Amino acid sequence: MLHLNYRDPRPIYEQIKSGLRQQMASGKLPPGSKLPSVRELAQSLAVNPNTIQRAYRELEADGIICSVAGKGNFVSESYTADAQAIRSLLSDLDETVAKLKDAGFCADDICARIQNGGDGND
Repeated sequence: MLHLNYRDPRPIYEQIKSGLRQQMASGKLPPGSKLPSVRELAQSLAVNPNTIQRAYRELEADGIICSVAGKGNFVSESYTADAQAIRSLLSDLDETVAKLKDAGFCADDICARIQNGGDGND
């Protein structure tokens, strides 16, 4: 399930794209899996269907999803290698976050570091 943050400065369609990418990278939406229809997703997120359509169109242009006429949108089979690499990176990040917490860093400090692109100005 996708969650939108209305305080996030990014447009809603960008949040949807990001959320779908995260679900694909985590394996929740594996290659070949069917995405919710534009109407279903728009209704569940309470957004305009055009917003979902824009997100899907951009994901398709990036080669991440493919549209099959009359059947819907699917996670691209070619997304497998990227998804595995991303899962590996996320696993590394989880380990690093756990080590930082063990070293006394709080979640807010870790998040701030990530939001600054890793530039902590040590």
